[in-house]
Formats: sequence, C-alpha cells, structure tokens
Amino acid sequence: MLRQYELVERVLAYAPDADEAMLNRAYVYTVQKHGSQKRASGDPYFSHPVEVAGLMTELKLDQETIMTALLHDTVEDTLATTAEIERLFGANVARMVDGVTKLSKIETMTENERAAENLRKFLLAMSEDLRVLLVKLADRLHNMRTLHFIRSADKRRRIARETMEIYAPLAQRVGMYEYMREMQMLAFQQLEPDAYATITGRLDAIRAAGEGQVDAIALQIKQSLAEADLRVEVAGREKHPYSIWKKMAERHVSFEQISDIMAFRVLTETDEDCYAALGVLHRTWQMIPGRFKDYISTPKINGYKSLHSSLIYNNAMRVEVQIKTRDMHRTNEFGLAAHWAYKQGGERPDGQVGWLRDLVEILDSSNDPEELLENTRMAMYQDRLFAFTPKGALFQLPKGATPIDFAFAVHTNLGAAAVGAKINGRHVPLRTPLANGDVVEIIRSRTSEPQLSWLSFAVTGKARAAIRRAVRQKERADIAAIGRKLYEEIVERLPTKIGKKALTEALRRLKFNSEDEMLVAIGQARITDRQVMEALVPGSAAQVPEEDWPRQQRAIAVRGLSPGAAFKLAPCCHPVPGDRIVGLRRAGMGVEVHSIDCLALADGVDADWIDLSWDASTDGAIGRIRAELYNRPGTLAEMAGIFGRNHANVVNLEMTQRENPFHTYVVDLEVRDLAHLTRILSALRASDAVAQADRI
Repeated sequence: MLRQYELVERVLAYAPDADEAMLNRAYVYTVQKHGSQKRASGDPYFSHPVEVAGLMTELKLDQETIMTALLHDTVEDTLATTAEIERLFGANVARMVDGVTKLSKIETMTENERAAENLRKFLLAMSEDLRVLLVKLADRLHNMRTLHFIRSADKRRRIARETMEIYAPLAQRVGMYEYMREMQMLAFQQLEPDAYATITGRLDAIRAAGEGQVDAIALQIKQSLAEADLRVEVAGREKHPYSIWKKMAERHVSFEQISDIMAFRVLTETDEDCYAALGVLHRTWQMIPGRFKDYISTPKINGYKSLHSSLIYNNAMRVEVQIKTRDMHRTNEFGLAAHWAYKQGGERPDGQVGWLRDLVEILDSSNDPEELLENTRMAMYQDRLFAFTPKGALFQLPKGATPIDFAFAVHTNLGAAAVGAKINGRHVPLRTPLANGDVVEIIRSRTSEPQLSWLSFAVTGKARAAIRRAVRQKERADIAAIGRKLYEEIVERLPTKIGKKALTEALRRLKFNSEDEMLVAIGQARITDRQVMEALVPGSAAQVPEEDWPRQQRAIAVRGLSPGAAFKLAPCCHPVPGDRIVGLRRAGMGVEVHSIDCLALADGVDADWIDLSWDASTDGAIGRIRAELYNRPGTLAEMAGIFGRNHANVVNLEMTQRENPFHTYVVDLEVRDLAHLTRILSALRASDAVAQADRI
C-alpha cells in the first residue's frame, strides 16, 4: 500500500502546483473514516481507496481526481456525508464522490435491478464529468485484483460477470485498453476457470518449447525496419487467455487451430513512418489478405489509432503486428485518461462525447432494468463498421446494423421519420444489413412514426431505446384516447352535470396526479366505471345494482389508433373494416378487437366488453382465407394473379394440406375492407383453378 508521503510525491512529480496540504487532508480523512474496517483479504479497508488513488497517479490525473479516488467509498461505507466532503474538499470533489459511490444493496431488488440502478446513477454522473468514469474503472480494477479473497463463489462470479458485461466494455469505449484487458483476464479466470487453466497451461508449454521465440521475432522485425532507416521500438507478447478463448469461441476452432497467438507492437515517430514500416513488413513477409485494418485514417469511435496487419512468418507462423506512433500508443492504452493529464492552466476536455450522449439518451428511454442493461450493453460493445452520409459524414455502427440504426445514429428525429433508405444509391428496405464503407441516405416522411416491428432488426441500443420510447408514447396516447371516450360515456350516465371542480376532486379521491393518468387507467381497465362515477359524484353509483348497470350508449371508433399499440386485431378471427366488432379490455392490457361472431369471445367472460366501430377513414387490415387449389401446374400462379388484379398484397402464404387432387393454402392478405375481401373470395370461387375458398 502507498504511504501518505509516497502518494503526495507522485502527484507533485507531474503537478508541482498541486495543493499538498489538501492531498494530505484527504488521505488522513479516508484513513480516519474507514478506521478499523477490514477487506476480505484482511487488509485495512483504507488500503483500497489509497491503491485506487495510486492508479490515478499512474495516469497523471489532476488533484481533484486523486482526492475523489481517496474519498470514493467514505459516503457509502462510513458516517461521512456528501455535505461534509463538500465543506472540506470542495463542490467538485463532493459531486464526483457522489457519482462514483455505489448504491447500497437493496435486498428486495433483483440482481439485474441492482446492476441497472447502479449503472443508471453512474452513467448520469459520468455524463457530467468523465473523471467519475476513470475513478470508477480504477475502483473496479483494484476490486478485481483482490476478488479471489472473497469466499462466496457465487458472489465472485456475479462481480466478474458485471465486470465483463459493463466495466470492461466501458473501459474499451474510452480507449483504456490496459484496464480492459486486465479486467477481462481476471473476470475470465472466475467465470471460466477450467478454460483459463487449460489455455494458460498451453501457453506455458509453448513458451517453454520455444524459449526466446518472441524476442527473436521482435529483433528480426526491428532489424528489417532499421535497414530501411526507420527508428522504431518493437515489443512482442502472447495474446492473453481471454482473447484466445474468445477467438476459439467465435471461430469454432480448437486451441491448436489458433495460429496468430503472438502479437507485436511497432512504435514509430510519425504517421508517415507508420505507413513506411507497414510497406517494409509487407515486402519482407507475406501478409494475410483481409486482415489489414487502417485505424489511422479511420480511427475507432474511442479515438484508437493504429495500423493492424497479420503476417506469415517463416512460411508457417502467423503473427499480428500493430504499428503506431508513441503518442498514439499512450492514447490507445489509456484513452480519454491520457487527455486528463494535469494542466496548470486548468484546461479540460469536453466532459461529453458522442457515445456518452447516446448512453444518457438510453437512460431516458429505458422502461425497466432488463431493457436498460440490454440497450446499454449494445451501445458499449464494439465490433464496428463504418458508414457515410451522402455528404461524407462518418458514423461508426456495430456489425449487423441496418439503415434504421444509421438514421438514429445521425439524429433521433431522422430515425423517427424514416420510411426507407438508399445504400450506395440503390433503394433498399430499412432492415437491410449495412456493409463497411456504405453510403446511406435516409428517406423520410413528416407523417411517419417509429414502428414496433423495427425492433426485430434494430441493433444499436440508441435505436432500440428510441423506438421503444416512441411506441410507448403512442400506445399511452391511444389508450388515453380510448379512456377519454369511455370517460365521456360515464359522465353522460351521471345524474347531474359536473364541472372542473368535480374532476379535480375525483382525481384526488382516485389518487391520480393528472387527468391523462386517469384516462390511461380507464383505458387499461385498472379502474372500473363504478369507481369513476363514485369519485365524480359520491353516491351516484352506490344504489345501482350490477345487473341494472347501464350499457354503453355508442360504439367507440378505432380511427386514428395504432394496431398493436392501444389495440390489437385478434388473430383468431382477423377482423377487417366492415365487420361488426367488439373489444375485450383486460386490466393492464390493451384492447383486443374481435368480430362479433368470433368463437373466442366465449373465453372473454372475465374481460370488460367494449362496443367498437370502424371509422369511414380507417386504414385496411389483414384478412385470412383458406383456398383449396387443384393440384396441377399454374394453379398457384392463377391464385396469385387474382390477388394482384384485385390490388391485394400477400402478407403470408402457407400450404397446410397436400392431398391429391387438392392443395390447401392459408393466405393472409392486406385488404381495404370487408367488401374488398368479399370481391377477392368471389373471384377465387369463380376460377377454374380453385375448388373452394372461404374466409377464416
């Protein structure tokens, strides 16, 4: 553990103007507050914040960050308060300590809820000041280094899983690869102990059999570059066990089939030297096609720059080479932390970066812990491709991303208005996967809205969160619209007219904060008509027996409501405009729309029935038919021709029975209304290709 004077001397070595007295006070404060507390290892608890502060000095971070590291556990684990820290050490330090502080364990919360709430608080604090992230990553790294002292295997695995899924990707996104690699290695050791032991054993055996091989290859690379008058540093290493295991899993290969276990780093003076060194290496050894990546001309989203190439060494061994300048190397290893080195002028980089703004937007959009964790992990993991706008702006997206992901990456409003896309000038559906280097143009409409179906092909966390938020807002508005119409019916049944004061009192009695909240509750059947009447005019419903309860006076039109949001068309009867329809309303659910003669209505005795009607301007729906075709060439084409001539789009077609001389098909068709569907059935029945056609 660092002694007090050693820590202060480290800070003063790179920040001579730092307040030595303040640093000493923070050190003494954390020692006093943690007192006799012990860690699982048996060490004094204050050794942990001191070691975290030591990690921060290795990154040459400023005085406030060092103090935050020293104090980061005092509020949670001692009697210290945020107000006291602000009084003693300043508002900035207090704010950062509060951001880094972990939430106390809440026994009633599930593991995912704890992780999500912890992540939510942390990301919001991080969005204001990235130093919060740097301290938190150092805190997690030191905890991982001492994880083996925890006796509970389940707890070790939980912490390791959280590290692998949240903190290692966060370290990667800010370019702190040293932290990321060590976290992954330590977490891998806990999560896959057998695989870890096997791979490290194999690496030890290779190292023993080819003793000095890494150094020999590094020397040969350096000599080849020196002959070309390039002054470089070359270092070699074996890839760490988790990297090898991940490659084995992704490629579905054994350890023996992994050939590029060795990696070499070449450090040059300038960007030009990087490309010159690459040319020398490609002329000296054969490169492996498809394994070259230029992250200098197109850096990763976290600022990582380097040239990557894989070579075949001595006609047998594959080795990976990374070529970068010394400045690039420091930034690559420590990422954003490299920009936070102490500056006397007090200059600081922008605390907000683009991907971090996306994460904060996801926080606002996510509805539950599972959704937050899913979307955040999607936003943090980084297997990237590059796509361009028609004007040349570059956007990085995960592999498998589609134009809808691209649209939301450009701007949330563009994604919400998307109706189609052009990739490299060619019209494509929004679900088309993007390729590296694609030029993407989004086609939009002012009347377009995000569709629930987009979630089936949206990949990025930002897009999925925005789609879910828009769908929820539309669903809430539609449910409130149904609730308003039902509320108006209830008001008409009252024995007297009411004013605004009665509504205000009703909201108070029903414990709703707003009229909209009440309307949603009515639409979702969370409160009954009788409860609403009693709240509006006390005593008005008490004397009415249930069997004499007045029926709905007029049908509610579904015009303007979104199928799938406030209501869904029942798959059992596939109602279309023109059918007599009724709605089943169950508590907490949307309205399910059935045709009045649907047999499934017999199962709806526990639901609240609503009289519904189609509006004249209601859009079409999907009707389902069963058609028996004669088993001879051309009959299916004849049926498809009937659909085309009647301007009906086939949504789904399935052969359900094949029994000579007939083939039976079930077809889902987009139709305007009942008359449209009836004309299609008449045309099918009149065709010589069709033996029988019926609606189902």
